[in-house]
Amino acid sequence: QVQLEESGGGLVQAGGSLRLSCAASGSIFSACKMAWFRQAPGKEREFVSGITSSGTIEYTDSVKGRFIVSRDNAKKMVYLQMNSLKPEDTAVYLCACSLYGSTLKTMASVYDYWGQGTQVTVSS
Repeated sequence: QVQLEESGGGLVQAGGSLRLSCAASGSIFSACKMAWFRQAPGKEREFVSGITSSGTIEYTDSVKGRFIVSRDNAKKMVYLQMNSLKPEDTAVYLCACSLYGSTLKTMASVYDYWGQGTQVTVSS
């Protein structure tokens, strides 16, 4: 089992930055392929970024060059540094763990554990 808890969301002006954190507990964190998803009202949950325990990273195209994902396996933490934020980045951001397969996946359906989410609001 893995429990996940996000923090770091808030209200920021366009062009600003936020750093999200995801704290994990449980003995199988090292096996998790970790990802950040976001969900805006009325929209589907969207893959934002992911990172494996060995450091393989992926980003969705809309955040490349602006967001940076990182992971501290010893502390069981995952981070998402979000820079140059835009109003369209407004959403609830959730971290998730997938135990499926050996590579990062962008489909929410293959993620086994989820946090409750943290709200990010970017004003124009």
